[in-house]
Amino acid sequence: MSTIRSAQVTAPGGAFRFADTMLPEPGRGEVRVTVEAVGVCHTDHYFVHGGYPVRWPAVFGHEIAGRIDALGEGVTGWTAGDRVAVGWFGGNCGSCGACRAGDFIHCADLKVPGWHYPGGYADATVVPATALARIPEGFSPVAAAPMGCAGVAVFNALRHSSARPGDLVAVLGIGGLGHLGVQFAAKMGLEVVAISRGTEKAELAKQLGAHHYLDSTAGDPAEALQALGGARVVLATAMSSAAMSGAIDGLAYNGELLVVGAAPEPIEVSPFQVIPGTKSVHGHPSGTARDVEDTLRFAALTGVRPITEERPLEQINEAYQRVVDNQARYRVALTTGN
Repeated sequence: MSTIRSAQVTAPGGAFRFADTMLPEPGRGEVRVTVEAVGVCHTDHYFVHGGYPVRWPAVFGHEIAGRIDALGEGVTGWTAGDRVAVGWFGGNCGSCGACRAGDFIHCADLKVPGWHYPGGYADATVVPATALARIPEGFSPVAAAPMGCAGVAVFNALRHSSARPGDLVAVLGIGGLGHLGVQFAAKMGLEVVAISRGTEKAELAKQLGAHHYLDSTAGDPAEALQALGGARVVLATAMSSAAMSGAIDGLAYNGELLVVGAAPEPIEVSPFQVIPGTKSVHGHPSGTARDVEDTLRFAALTGVRPITEERPLEQINEAYQRVVDNQARYRVALTTGN
C-alpha cells in the first residue's frame, strides 16, 4: 500500500475524520508498525480537547497492537512480522539523567504516541524501536492493545508496591483499569477487596478474583477496610479524587495509596492521617516497553485478560463517546482489518 487511512482530529474539540496519507517510512532507530488493534483510552479526551500540546491535525491512539512492517536504519533485535505492542511509553532519548540511570519512564524527552508522533488510529504508524514490546503467543491483538497503558499501569503499580502474597489489597473503582487490577492482584496471591458504587459489579468482581466486595454507597469503605484489618495497599483506579481521599483512612500502618486513575481535582490528605501510621501516597506512571512486555507475559501465564468491546476503526467516534461517557465495559479496542 502506498497510502494509509488515519482518523484525524483537526482542531481542539473536533470529531474524528478519516483522511488518506502517504505510507510513512521509518527513519534511523524506528520501525513501521501495521496496526491490527488500538485501544481507546479515557486520556484521549484530554488529547482531543487540547490538554496536551499536539500539532493539528492529530492522530491519537496510544494502545497499539500490530506487526512490524519495515525497519529503519540501525534497528537490531527485531524483524519484519514480529508481533508488537506500543503503549503510553512511546520511546525515550537514552541520554538524559533519568535514562542514564536506567529510569526510562521518567525520560526528560519521553515520547507518547499521538502526542509526539502520529498514534495508532490508523492502518500503520512509525514508532521508535525503544517503544516496542513483544506480544506472546495466544494473545490476540484486541486483548494486547489495552495492556500497553491500562494493563501495565495497574500491574506495575502492584508489583512495585509493598504488598506481598496474602496481604489485603483494595482496588478502588472497577472499571477499565480496576477490572484488570482485581485480576492482577488475585493472580499475585493477594487478598483482594473490590470497591465500587452500588452492587451492579459485585458478581463480576468475584468472578475476576475479588475475595470481598464493598458498595461505597452503603457505608464508609475506609471503616469496612479497617474491619478487615486494614489494607496494605489501595490501588486507586477510579477517576475520583474524593474517593481516593476517603480511602486513606482504610490503610493499615505502612499502607500505600497507589494513584493510577487520573482526575484533575486535588487529593486531600491531612498530616494527621499519614504521620501516625507511616502511610504514603504514590503516583504511578504506566511503564516502559519492557514493563509492557512483562505485563503481557504475566497475563499470558495466568490468564489475565481485559474485557473489551471490539469495534471497527470506522466506528471511532461512537467508540470514543462511549469511553468518554463511561458507558464502555470495560475497554474498547478498534480493529483495522489488517
